[in-house]
Amino acid sequence: MAFQLLLNLILTFVWMFLYSSWDLPTFIIGFLVGMLILIIVRRFFPGPLYVQKLYAVLKLMFIFLKELVMSNMTVIKQVLQPKLSIKPGIFALQTELKADWEITLLSSLITLTPGTLVVDVSDDQRTLYIHAMNIDDIDEAISSIKNSFEKAIMEVSS
Repeated sequence: MAFQLLLNLILTFVWMFLYSSWDLPTFIIGFLVGMLILIIVRRFFPGPLYVQKLYAVLKLMFIFLKELVMSNMTVIKQVLQPKLSIKPGIFALQTELKADWEITLLSSLITLTPGTLVVDVSDDQRTLYIHAMNIDDIDEAISSIKNSFEKAIMEVSS
């Protein structure tokens, strides 16, 4: 994937050199032409094109930003209420992720989301223990994490 991106950037700069223009529109056109060339010769690359991974990474970032905004709103609402009506709890999340970086990324995304914190990871690295500020339904919280963060991380790593 990194090689493909580097090759696309080299083709972009060759395009800019041939046109003797070093401005943004020429860069964008050169980048798109380089991407078209990579699509044409994609059978010579062992994996999928980097554009698919780039899409998966952007999707993961947007999911995190959405969850970040929504959880911030929830925390603000809880803090501004006159009476504190929260039910904190710790629950176990069985993960399907295998690589260390995937588990670390999932733990970081959960911890960076306000109101949640990864307390511990089991020795076999298959279970995350998560503290939530307000948890009504444990199964709903687990499915929410699995269907958002874990699914998007699996798309990035595949």
